Amino acid sequence: MTDATEASETITYDVVVVGAGPVGENVADRARASGLSAAIVESELVGGECSYWACMPSKALLRPAVARADARRVPGLRHLVEGPLDAAAVLAHRDSYTSHWKDDGQVGWLDSIGVDLYRGHGRLAGTRQVTVTAGDGTVRRLIARHAVAVCTGSRAVVPDLPGVADAKPWTSREATSSDHVPGRLVVVGGGVVGVEMATAWQALGARVTLLVRGEGLLPKMEPFAGELVADALREAGADVRTNTSVREVHREGATLTVTLDDGATVEADEILFATGRAPRTDDLGLETVGLEPGAWLTVDDSCKVTGSDWLYAVGDVNHRALLTHQGKYQARIAGAAIAARAQKVPLLETDRWGTHSATADHDAVPQVVFTDPEAASAGLTLAAAEAAGHRVRAVDHDLAAVAGSGLYADGYRGRARMIVDLDREILLGVTFVGPGVSELLHSATVAIAAEVPIERLWHAVPAYPTISEVWLRLLETYRG
Repeated sequence: MTDATEASETITYDVVVVGAGPVGENVADRARASGLSAAIVESELVGGECSYWACMPSKALLRPAVARADARRVPGLRHLVEGPLDAAAVLAHRDSYTSHWKDDGQVGWLDSIGVDLYRGHGRLAGTRQVTVTAGDGTVRRLIARHAVAVCTGSRAVVPDLPGVADAKPWTSREATSSDHVPGRLVVVGGGVVGVEMATAWQALGARVTLLVRGEGLLPKMEPFAGELVADALREAGADVRTNTSVREVHREGATLTVTLDDGATVEADEILFATGRAPRTDDLGLETVGLEPGAWLTVDDSCKVTGSDWLYAVGDVNHRALLTHQGKYQARIAGAAIAARAQKVPLLETDRWGTHSATADHDAVPQVVFTDPEAASAGLTLAAAEAAGHRVRAVDHDLAAVAGSGLYADGYRGRARMIVDLDREILLGVTFVGPGVSELLHSATVAIAAEVPIERLWHAVPAYPTISEVWLRLLETYRG
């Protein structure tokens, strides 16, 4: 650790951002757009986890798998896509979407908006101070006139099990950047990363065993989402086991032996642990400002850290919604709040849906799981709504019964649910599961965020024949 007094150079900016992923980039961009000077610090690649090890590479791996599955359900086309995927072409396409793990384009964008980039490890060094230690040992001290924004994201957590260290397990990073298709892959964890990577690598030719501690997949979504995704994975050839935990892992040469809690074993070439994430705050100098190293940072709706008037925590590090699009949303909110406070513009703290309040992180968080079938949700599940004390009704409809679904794919299987607040007659949550449903999600997000009354939604007429006609069917079911 380097003390701030050892710095060879001190530079002052209005805003200093630590972490140049999508969240940090957006905070810096909003600061510059408001006329503030900004610096950004990054120890790895500009563009962050999303660009190189998460959103972009994972979706590049998944798109061919889902496209082939869709094509196989279309008469007159399925016979053309019966063969295996060209794994080499898929991996090459993935590499192009990560810019071959080079960040020249992202660096150029920062330069174009006038944000200064400092490469190295950034640490807080007291109030409004950040030290940056470069790879050659050079230390600079950055001082922020108005705000420091911590945008360092999160990292995958690997459980401390016997043999894990020697097994050289995959995390989400290795799973999205591997240059080869493993013959046998064990995936531990039934959340988003687990099911998406199981889908991708099974389609690319790996024999996948998915081990899930709980009773089903995708536990944060409606139960039927995990059920439909599990059925599809099994039909694709994956071995999906629930209520199962790993006891130990042993590697002997190229072969892994995974021992389960019941004593059974599974052999594999690689094992992916998709079992949770932790904040990247352990070596951030939080102790210099009275905060606990390694902790998630608690913030208000402007993303200002509790008890501070200058420190912001934006994106994964505040644990509000670990999703890139929500982090970028928070960044826009935080950037506007930082600029307003710097310019001494009063914030309307009571305005839930104002420019400076990240209300959607409470009420209308959207998420898509890009499996086959897709699972897409916004807002609250039935269980979450009831736990929050709302008086609600769940309204379900079979997506296969909608005219557009049958045209989209033979044998279409899917389900839709909306959660209605019976006291206010608005939507609190919507979930869709089925092929192609990700494109339905934004309409649900708008309806929830805007608190559109059910009586108004009745007049939003869906085009025929599309899958979106499910909106009409849900409303008809609700009205009876």
